[in-house]
Amino acid sequence: MKEKYDKAHAKLLYKGIVGLNSEKECENFFEDLCTISELKSMIQRFMVAKLLKEGVVYSDIVKQTGASTATISRVNKCIMYGTDGYNKVLERIKD
Repeated sequence: MKEKYDKAHAKLLYKGIVGLNSEKECENFFEDLCTISELKSMIQRFMVAKLLKEGVVYSDIVKQTGASTATISRVNKCIMYGTDGYNKVLERIKD
């Protein structure tokens, strides 16, 4: 069975991201790497995760982010049963 993506190439990407030294470097990298549409989608999913973790209900998340209920549900599934990526990042940026 063919993998969804090349894990070795993905690891190289992740290593590059971890090696960034500032928020500005990260911003510049993602603006170069992604199309505006891709970046908007990632930002939207991240904001959905943040709002879900804050206990905001789906209907309010739709209003605030414009995300579909399918997207909200998918993000919620990742928060609940995924690899803990959203949870770790959201915990680390809490102020």
